[in-house]
Amino acid sequence: MKIAILSRNAKLYSTQRLVDAARARGHTVRVLDPLRCYMAIAPGGFRLRYKGRELAGIDAVIPRIGASVTFYGTAVLRQFELMGAWSPNTSDAILRARDKLRCHQMLAGDGLGLPLTVFGDNPDDTEDLLGLLGKPPHVIKLNEGTQGNGVILAENPGASRSVIEAFRGLYANFVVQEFIAEAKGADLRCFVVGDRVVAAMRRQAAAGDFRSNLHRGGRASAVELSPEETETALRAARVMGLGVAGVDLLRSRRGPLVLEVNSSPGLEGIEAATGVDVAGAIIDLLASRPGLAKAGRRGSRKAGPAATRAPRKVAATDGKPGRAAPRAQSRRRGRG
Repeated sequence: MKIAILSRNAKLYSTQRLVDAARARGHTVRVLDPLRCYMAIAPGGFRLRYKGRELAGIDAVIPRIGASVTFYGTAVLRQFELMGAWSPNTSDAILRARDKLRCHQMLAGDGLGLPLTVFGDNPDDTEDLLGLLGKPPHVIKLNEGTQGNGVILAENPGASRSVIEAFRGLYANFVVQEFIAEAKGADLRCFVVGDRVVAAMRRQAAAGDFRSNLHRGGRASAVELSPEETETALRAARVMGLGVAGVDLLRSRRGPLVLEVNSSPGLEGIEAATGVDVAGAIIDLLASRPGLAKAGRRGSRKAGPAATRAPRKVAATDGKPGRAAPRAQSRRRGRG
């Protein structure tokens, strides 16, 4: 199988792990910077070129598209789709997930629990908008922020109004949510691959912060999900149309609440916390796709000794056996 990974940096941990997992299984894999891909669109067909050469014969695409290049990256992915390549996360699904407001509307429409969320535009409506939400603290989020960027905790009504005014002054779209105090600064990252939660970790915010993102200094540990939490994570990924997703949940008195559905979740933190070979699970999902398995195992090189050793087995969160991740190497951190 010929696999393309769309990533701005081939040296990032997540990207390199996917490359290693694909090659260990005998597949051919290329890392393509989406900003160096360009296309021709005509009624007679679709073409993609990369650094002056034609791109053709790609069976599957793994998009690792950062938020800053969402528009261009999804355009490139859409071109691959039109040329017959398959992706576990389609261009449309990524666009849905990147829009927090749209994501919450779709999740609520399916009956999934989530923090009460409000959205409005006119300054004259701010007081009534906050009244719908209830007493502070309030969590104010940029609509397309990632990794905890653009997320502010406003602890009193004056702070809420000030942050809202500042965001409006920047012509930024944002949502305002209730603060779930009983979560105590922790959330659950559930890594969905296909129809399984293959790994899950609990992230605890650093002292003095309420954001549990590992990029913000949060701590992570493996966690066992309840059946309700597992089903919530799987439903959230299905609603968004994502075959690979990082679903973030809060534990609340109302049950699990969906905080976010990430279409390009990082692998380093969850593989380190759980020992699960998440990258391998993603490649196996591609290989299980009807038609792709028949594309052949045309690896550019044979798997080395490390790839042929039987890995230690660990339990995935749905009770099925998982596969241990190789020991982390000194690769560059960040979104792959």
